[in-house]
Amino acid sequence: MFRTPLGARTAVGFTDPGRLAAALGAEQPWIRLSEAALRGMSEPLGAELLTVDPTLTAPPVTGSVAAGTAGAGRARVPAARPVSPASAA
Repeated sequence: MFRTPLGARTAVGFTDPGRLAAALGAEQPWIRLSEAALRGMSEPLGAELLTVDPTLTAPPVTGSVAAGTAGAGRARVPAARPVSPASAA
């Protein structure tokens, strides 16, 4: 199960082991299923969508990202301030 960019749950299938390995790594276990079987297994879990051969995945976290350099090039956004109901009117 994956989530779409909008957050919906989706079942994921691959058309061959090479595409699976390219997206999730060579050590990913797999079994052959028909589309109907995959849908039947995933619908009770709340996944009404089926994504075939997804290729866009996030890169693994590296030491430099984990050390706090992830947002180094981003613009700073001011923190939100609470607004009282009286001042909002």
